[in-house]
Amino acid sequence: MPRVSVLTPLYNTNPVHLREMIESILNQTFTDFEFLILNDSPNNTEIEEVVKSYKDKRIKYAKNEQNMGITPSRNKLLKMARGEYVAIFDHDDISVPERLALCVEYLDKNPRVGVVSGWLQFFGTDDNLVKNPESDTDIKIYTTVNCYVAHTAAMIRKSVLTDNNIEYEEYYTPAEDYRLWARLMDVTHFHNLQTVLVKYRWFGNNTSATFADRTEAARRSISLQLQNKYPAYYREYCRRFEPKTRIKVRLFGFIPLFKIKHNWFYLFECIPVCKIYWG
Repeated sequence: MPRVSVLTPLYNTNPVHLREMIESILNQTFTDFEFLILNDSPNNTEIEEVVKSYKDKRIKYAKNEQNMGITPSRNKLLKMARGEYVAIFDHDDISVPERLALCVEYLDKNPRVGVVSGWLQFFGTDDNLVKNPESDTDIKIYTTVNCYVAHTAAMIRKSVLTDNNIEYEEYYTPAEDYRLWARLMDVTHFHNLQTVLVKYRWFGNNTSATFADRTEAARRSISLQLQNKYPAYYREYCRRFEPKTRIKVRLFGFIPLFKIKHNWFYLFECIPVCKIYWG
């Protein structure tokens, strides 16, 4: 059995980007893996020709009989995976050569951690470096507001998913990754390696850009659920990042009327009335 299953769904992938993605996995310094590639655009014969041009036995190619969509395809790949660890990888990104080795080493040494990821280096029409927080506590604090685990760079201990009957949920597509992390918060620890694991291709018409409005609506729904479920994490996020505005208003310069402190509105400077959200 392979130690790692690399899971990559395809959908009308640019053949040039597809080759770069495949070669970045085949050239990993860690070699004990299976590379599961699932074509969700079965009528695209060019994609199939590209994948089949590689004779590496670690590649396991399959295609859906008809288009299923990203979330069912991800779940199908999870069911196909035989590895102890599953490495998520999107169809047009590039993994650095040490990516799998670094993640396997960390999970082997830290059995309480079920998800490890790292930083992303954008390329294409954007060159941002995305530095995600390192510790489990910080990741969970930040996750109450947004996704701070890079999905395309993540490696997951498969037993954490199977033992807890957790998979991707289509209802939250295209933020199915954020929903996955939200469900896993209850059952495992997270860690982000403080180094770039994946070069993330951004060219304006990839899935993240095309479905930005839908993604934001799903993200907001997940975030609100997490804030309700983990109020202590959310309070700590607010303490760290919301403005600490202090405003006092007094009639005639000495009669207390109201004040705003730590985003709370106090009547007569002592009665908390409501919380203010800026922006």
